[in-house]
Amino acid sequence: MIAKQEEVFLRRQPRSTEFIERARRHLAGGATSNWQIAEPQAVWMSHGSGSKVYDVDGTEYVDMHGGYGAAIAGHGHPAIVAAVSEQVRRGTHFAQPTENAIWIAEELSRRFGLPLWRFANSGTEATMDAVHLARSVTGRDLIIKVEGCYHGHHDSVQVSVLPEADEIGPREHPTGVAGNSGIPTAIRDLVVVVPFNDAEAVARALAEHQGRVAAMILEPVMMNAGIIAPHDGYLAAIRDLLHAAGALLIYDEVKTGFTTGPGGVTALSGVVPDIVCLAKALGGGISVAAIGGTEPVMSAIADGRYEQVGTFNGNPLAMAATRATLTDVLTPQAYDHLERLAAGLRSRLEAVIAEHGVDWHVVTVGAKGCVTFRGERVHEYRDFLDVDDRLGHLHWLIQHNGGVFLPPWGKVEQWLLSVQHDDVDTERFAANFATLAAAVAN
Repeated sequence: MIAKQEEVFLRRQPRSTEFIERARRHLAGGATSNWQIAEPQAVWMSHGSGSKVYDVDGTEYVDMHGGYGAAIAGHGHPAIVAAVSEQVRRGTHFAQPTENAIWIAEELSRRFGLPLWRFANSGTEATMDAVHLARSVTGRDLIIKVEGCYHGHHDSVQVSVLPEADEIGPREHPTGVAGNSGIPTAIRDLVVVVPFNDAEAVARALAEHQGRVAAMILEPVMMNAGIIAPHDGYLAAIRDLLHAAGALLIYDEVKTGFTTGPGGVTALSGVVPDIVCLAKALGGGISVAAIGGTEPVMSAIADGRYEQVGTFNGNPLAMAATRATLTDVLTPQAYDHLERLAAGLRSRLEAVIAEHGVDWHVVTVGAKGCVTFRGERVHEYRDFLDVDDRLGHLHWLIQHNGGVFLPPWGKVEQWLLSVQHDDVDTERFAANFATLAAAVAN
C-alpha cells in the first residue's frame, strides 16, 4: 500500500522533483531543513491562502501541517497582512525596543500568569535561554529532561529526543542518548533523563543528584510523540518536588502555547512554572519567541547576572505580527470556532474507527490532534515506540494524495487547525482517513 501511494505521490509532483535536483547543487540535501526531507521526496510550496497551501505543481491542499504548529492564523490573514505591511513601510529593524513589545509583554503576563518577559526568534533560542537562565539563577549544572521530548537543537537538550528501543536502557534509569551527531559526552552527562507522567522518577533523580539539579524542562503536553497528556496531578507534583529541592520548573510551550488555548497548558492546568517558553503560533507565521518567568528568576536578566541578548530580539516586524495575532486573530470567538471544528473532526474520525474496527484512537487538545495507531493509550515515550511507523507514513501519503497536507513524520507529529479552516476542510480530512481505515481493515 505504501509503495502504491508513493507512486501516486511522485506522479503528482514533477516540478518538486525538478526543484530538488536543482536545489541539490547548492542547498545541502536539496532542502532548507532536514525536517523538510521526506519520503519519497520533499514537497516544494508556491503559496498559501486562507486554509489552503499550493505546491509548485499548482496542487491545492488543505493545510493541516500548519508549519509544525506556527500557522494557527492560516495564510494571508487580513489582520497580520495589514500589521506587517504597515510595519515594513515604517522600518523592519532597529535593534532597539518598540512600544508593541510592552503591550505584548503585558498581554502574555495576563495570559500565562508570569510577570516578566523577554523575546527571542525561535523555540530553540527560547529553550536555550531558559536552560542558561536556570543554571545562572541556581548555580547548578544538571537538567532533568523527559525522554522523548524535543526542545530545539541546542546541545543542552539534544538528549533522548527520539531514541531507538535498543538504546534507551532501563526505565528506572534511562540512558541519555545523543539526539544528533556533534553533541559532546560532557554535555550529555549534564542531562538526567526521566519518563513522562512519573513523578516518582523525578523524585528519584533529585535524590540521586541532590543539590545539583538546576531545573526540569518538559512539554506539559508531550508533542514529539503524537500527543501525550499529563496525568491528573502530575504537573503539580513535579513542581512541588523541584521547588523542595531548590530547582526550577520550565515549560516548553513552543507547540502547546496558543494552540491548546489562549494561555496554553499553563492556564489550562493552573500549574504555573518558573519559566515558560513560547514560539511558533505566537507570531501568526512570523518567526518570534518569548521567555516568561517569575520575578526572582527574571531578576537575573534585569540586573545583568544573565545576559539575554539577540540582534533580532523584539524585532519590530515580529512584534507587529505578534500583536495582531494576539489582538485580532486569537480571539475568544476564534477559540470557540477551533473547539467546534476539533470536536466535529474527532467525532467523525472516531466513527470511522468504529465502523472499520481498527485498533486506533484519536487524541486532541485544542487545535492540535493526532491518530495513535494502537488501541491502548500512550502514557510515555516507551509506549509510543510500540506504534507502527508504517501506518503513520501511509496515513500521511493518503492524506497528501487526497489533498490534505500533514507534517511528513507520520506518527511523531500532529495536525493543526487554523482559525481559517471550516467544516469542508475537516470533512476532506475525514474522508481520506476513511480511505486509510478501509484499506487497512481489508
